[in-house]
Amino acid sequence: MTTSAEAYERYRGPEFRRLLAAARRSLERSGGEITGSIGLTNPTTAERNVVVGITGAYRSADVRRLTIPLAALEESVRNVTGGSLRGVLERIGPELRFRADERTTLDQARQELRAEAETSPLHTAHPWYRQWLATLASDGTITGLINKNDTYILSQAIHVLEYLHSRPSDSPPVMLPALADAATGDTKALNPGRGSLPTLVLRALATARGIPLGSGAEARRELWDSFDVIVDDLASRVLVLNLPATGQGLGQWLTDAARSGTPFHITLHQLITLPIAVNLPTVYVCENPAVLRRAAGELGASSPPLICAEGRPSTAFHRLARLITDADGTLHYHGDFDWPGIEMTNQLRARYQARPWRMSAADYLSGVHSDSDHVQLGGKPQGTPWDPELAKVMERENRAVYEEAVTDALLAEWSSGVTEKIQQGTRSSPYH
Repeated sequence: MTTSAEAYERYRGPEFRRLLAAARRSLERSGGEITGSIGLTNPTTAERNVVVGITGAYRSADVRRLTIPLAALEESVRNVTGGSLRGVLERIGPELRFRADERTTLDQARQELRAEAETSPLHTAHPWYRQWLATLASDGTITGLINKNDTYILSQAIHVLEYLHSRPSDSPPVMLPALADAATGDTKALNPGRGSLPTLVLRALATARGIPLGSGAEARRELWDSFDVIVDDLASRVLVLNLPATGQGLGQWLTDAARSGTPFHITLHQLITLPIAVNLPTVYVCENPAVLRRAAGELGASSPPLICAEGRPSTAFHRLARLITDADGTLHYHGDFDWPGIEMTNQLRARYQARPWRMSAADYLSGVHSDSDHVQLGGKPQGTPWDPELAKVMERENRAVYEEAVTDALLAEWSSGVTEKIQQGTRSSPYH
């Protein structure tokens, strides 16, 4: 028998490399059991000589695959070194990883981590939270966190979500660093590029909204914005027309813009640093900036006060809307006749008691008959409690009517100074 050092050097040779790699894979699969055979495809002359030496059976040079019982290799190793095949493999390195044992340990860790996540009150209260957890389990995210010893990140993500959903609906917007500090103790924890925590949270928020998570910075900022989290108070803004206000700076600018019928973008930063008061009995809200643009171009200073959600309302929009309603103003909303548009209508009704304007079943059918586009409705159907017939006819017609297609009717009503009758108790305005 050769010395131990000489033996181990022998097995480091290139003629043993593939053979021992195949032996390692076999042992890791079987949990260390010496069973079955291993093989080499297209062996070199040196590899063929090793196999012949171990088995004692001649193999011709034209044989393209050689097989050898693992027990024969184990016996050969013991005869040479006095130790086991496993000992040689681990001496050469690295240690064997027994897949079955690792799978059992990993499965247990996954179950424990998910069980911990399910203790959150969000799990019982919100289907989107359960869907988010199920997705993290099925797409390998939870497994990845375990393998990287980053399981604490899931706990932090849950703390962020719990913080957001425990805030009263009338709470002021929160800056992203303040949210990160409150939920994790690190003001930079939710910054872009700071590991997987921001993405985990944003995936949950996108699931809650029923939308895919966008990849760009703008899409992610808008998603934060929709939960009243301010990533950039200069990027969060709201477009307005003819919205005079009081207050130094911003109030003066808005009043001057209204005199000339000029559209004006208000940033969240301006609303925070240059406080204003808006004392208007009625303010109209549209969804698409094309409507406001036409109102400015065709009606100018005679257009009624108008603010634009520009798709999904920003934090700046919400702050301005709250200023208006807190001063006893009433919002009259018109948006797209599609399910996301109806959902937004319901949200504004719940949050600001906004009144749907020209959003009846009759208005929808008129738009369907005049619109040449035939875009089918997509998304989850929504209720229309202000006009239950609307939801019924939308499901029946299965066609979207976008705001741009009915702008002529909106402008005609504004220009005539006549709108639909407002429910009893609403204060009068020049446009009612």
